[in-house]
Amino acid sequence: MFGSKHYVLRFLTPPRIFVLSFAGFIMIGSLFLWLPFAATRDIPFIDALFMSTSAVCVTGLATLDIGTTFSRAGQIVLIVLFQLGGLGIITFSAFLFGIMRRGISFKGREIVQTTLLPKPRRDFFLILKVAVLYTLVIESAGAVLLFLRFSTDFPPGQALYFAVFHALSAFNNCGLSLFADSFIRYRGDVLLNVTIMSLIILGGIGFVVQYEILRRLKDGRSRISLHSRIVILTTAFLILGGAVFFWVFEGNHTLQGLPFQTKALVSLFQSVTTRTAGFSTVDIANLTNATIMIMMVLMFIGGSPGSTAGGIKTTSFALLILTIWNRWRGRETVSVGNRTIPNELISRTLIITLLSMSFILIAVAVIMTAGHLGSGAMERQKFVEYTFETISAFGTVGLSMGATERLNDLQKLTIILTMFTGRVGPLTLAFALSLREGKKSLIYAEETVMVG
Repeated sequence: MFGSKHYVLRFLTPPRIFVLSFAGFIMIGSLFLWLPFAATRDIPFIDALFMSTSAVCVTGLATLDIGTTFSRAGQIVLIVLFQLGGLGIITFSAFLFGIMRRGISFKGREIVQTTLLPKPRRDFFLILKVAVLYTLVIESAGAVLLFLRFSTDFPPGQALYFAVFHALSAFNNCGLSLFADSFIRYRGDVLLNVTIMSLIILGGIGFVVQYEILRRLKDGRSRISLHSRIVILTTAFLILGGAVFFWVFEGNHTLQGLPFQTKALVSLFQSVTTRTAGFSTVDIANLTNATIMIMMVLMFIGGSPGSTAGGIKTTSFALLILTIWNRWRGRETVSVGNRTIPNELISRTLIITLLSMSFILIAVAVIMTAGHLGSGAMERQKFVEYTFETISAFGTVGLSMGATERLNDLQKLTIILTMFTGRVGPLTLAFALSLREGKKSLIYAEETVMVG
């Protein structure tokens, strides 16, 4: 008995617990969505599994129209799934244990800290508490602002429900919407656009960044860590850069004939939502090829670590650029802000990027094979759509060129696995699936090979 218990404790490493918590929650959500009370009609289990995965992994891809297919009870199930999925099941559990004055296990603390923080900190539970309370406050404020807008179009009760659903979906960077056209009907509305964009950005920068900004605003002296500075600067650069590219590439296409204010809102909204959320104020399928390419790059980068977002993360993108810049200048180490980045972290960043690219390539190949793609112009168009869909799933973004509704069961399973991998992270998943514990390897004599 003792031996089996010891084996279980050894088997349940932090990465495995993290992965299993998401997998278990997805299966529970699937069963609830599959039950008759959750939908207005019978739905296949594969679609219930797809929708549960999309909600828990805060992706936003949907094989079914949420507003017409799911009952109010089913929609509330989705709200619970993407609220807990955004915060992280273990994070929320640790918060509840903390407020009930019950101790958090060392393993649980390790999982939450690696999920939320760049390094262990003494004020761990304070950050956790601020993260949860901050989430509730910001979501409530967003719901109030959205209610003011929706109340002009819908009865008060329905407007409040729509406001709460979309505020939670936006802050958790989920992108699921009760409107079949997402927010296209509101593309020129300042209040809705600014509110949704603010919720997406605040949810996607990471809880530790939120905590440090709040603490700095409170006392005016607290130090902003290097991690937070990189996140803030990279996020601003990607948002502004993405908006400029969208304006340039769509100026004579999607944006043609629109007022200046609407052009600015549409460009900014697509830049913000592309990296993590999945809402849209334009028809993605009608965008130019250049815009689609930029959007795929932004979706691959995603949001920031310790947040509700997916992708390789803004910090990984920044470290890749910094590595190239420092090597080009002939430096052996990577330095930024009078700090040196550990080589181990650079290696980890490269591994995450390569694993992510490899997984996406394999997933696209499987989806194309399962779809029996041949040759011709229409097949080339499907290739672009499937690639966009896969990157969107991996980045837990949720934007689609229209391929989601046409996926067969094998393709849906591939997208489900892609969403799951993008949410937990390819490196975390690799550690969870590894059967061997890390061991120190022998260091042999060096010998060079030709590269480049």
